[in-house]
Amino acid sequence: MENEFAPCTEAQKLAVLERLADIRQNIAGSCAAAGRDPSEITLMAVTKTVSPELINLAVDHGVKVLGENRVQEFLSKREAYRSSAEVQFIGHLQTNKVKQIIDKVSLIQSVDSLHLAEAVNKAAEQHGIIMPVLLEVNIGGESSKSGISAEALPQLLEDVGKLKNLRADGLMTIPPPTADEQEQMQTFSAMQQLYQQMQQLAPLHTLSMGMSGDYPAAIRCGATLVRIGSALFGARFYPPPAPSLI
Repeated sequence: MENEFAPCTEAQKLAVLERLADIRQNIAGSCAAAGRDPSEITLMAVTKTVSPELINLAVDHGVKVLGENRVQEFLSKREAYRSSAEVQFIGHLQTNKVKQIIDKVSLIQSVDSLHLAEAVNKAAEQHGIIMPVLLEVNIGGESSKSGISAEALPQLLEDVGKLKNLRADGLMTIPPPTADEQEQMQTFSAMQQLYQQMQQLAPLHTLSMGMSGDYPAAIRCGATLVRIGSALFGARFYPPPAPSLI
């Protein structure tokens, strides 16, 4: 809950607002370079380890969508969030955790297997809802990351289309990390082409790609949603693990 976090200083709040202004300026510049309208881009604030006070500050200044990575952290903070904020789940999701968030988020971005899709569909059916999802693609083919391969995506999209309480709205990816803009553009261009191909199979309208270090390149390659954490809230602080009682 919010009281588990130290009160935010005025300097911290000012820094967030300054970063938010910079991000919006960068989004506008990237859109201009690509001949796009900035209104096409959804800015998601990624909230992992961030105080609800700072999150609410961003919401109060126009950020409408929050991205949650961890089920337990989300459940501990959600009551402190502004009721106007839309919350989407973007982290790796275990099937046994689906029922804990199914009625608390507006979309799940990290569906990467039929097994997980079926778990989401079952939980959604129990709540009498249709859950929008994005299919997560491992565009870089990295063994350390989740996500379905580009080659297996068409079959997953077809299988998901048969589930009555789940709707595939688009694709999501986390590309290999690199500071080289050319490499970023190459990876995002490949994802954009895949997205366009999949639009011929299903009515997809969301391409979630681009994070703090590469979102300008992602926007130039067709991203409709960018997931911004540290570039907005500053470097993440991970509290030390609790001491062992053994």
